[in-house]
Amino acid sequence: MNKYIDIALQSWVDYWNYIVYDVMHPGQNFFYFLILLSIVAWLLEIVFPWRKGQQKFRKDFWLDGCYMFFNVFIFTLVFHNALSNIFVELFNDFISLFGLTNIVAIELSTWPVWLQYVILILLVDLVQWLTHRMLHRVPFLWEFHKLHHSVKEMGFSAHLRFHWMESLVYKTNIFLVLSVFGFGIYEFFYIHVISLFIGHLNHANVNWSYGPLKYVFNNPKMHIWHHAKVLPKSYKYGVNFGISLSIWDYLFKTSYIPEDGRDLALGFEDDQAFPKQFLKQIIWPINK
Repeated sequence: MNKYIDIALQSWVDYWNYIVYDVMHPGQNFFYFLILLSIVAWLLEIVFPWRKGQQKFRKDFWLDGCYMFFNVFIFTLVFHNALSNIFVELFNDFISLFGLTNIVAIELSTWPVWLQYVILILLVDLVQWLTHRMLHRVPFLWEFHKLHHSVKEMGFSAHLRFHWMESLVYKTNIFLVLSVFGFGIYEFFYIHVISLFIGHLNHANVNWSYGPLKYVFNNPKMHIWHHAKVLPKSYKYGVNFGISLSIWDYLFKTSYIPEDGRDLALGFEDDQAFPKQFLKQIIWPINK
């Protein structure tokens, strides 16, 4: 037990030092990439607005900004980093009971680097797509995911309005899958940055679908239907679950773009009872 306590304490110290270093050293670090890409996405909304009547500081703009920094930095500092490191250690201790040091089934480290990146992008996005579907299909998880669907006006910062529980589910699934292929979960910084920007654009108030590339990349005109309050009965659990890529929705028949969704009503059934304040939103699914 002392070993895991030491891991937690060291994780807090290490991540705090990491944040301080990032803030004090502007450049190629995630703190400033988050700020820069958020400003770029916001400027695109201002210059190329899809819903021209939507305010530049749309409904819940600052609330979503709070979620951006809470989920990316504060939650990671207080809980996620320590829990992740403890989980990895527990996982390694568990497989050591069977005389294993890892569960790598397919060793990709000798493959060309570009091919490793392609496989990583596809694999991570598929895991995220499957996890996203699970958040909609499992009632317990859906209660947490409702927070993301409480958005009433789409904008780039809505991308990171989600409950911290989702982060644990996503990261656990990704870690377990990548372990089989010998990938590390923290190794591919720029892929994470690109995914962040695509996510911002998917939620942004911009009228883009990327032409033929809409069948490869998720986009605002596709993702807004994922947030539609009312969907056909044939799509009971939702549509357009893609994170960065749209190919899984077209492949598994969950794509749905019947018409221009610019003025769709967003949310979920009975969302009028959902709280409007940050702290109440965080504890709401736990109370339920």
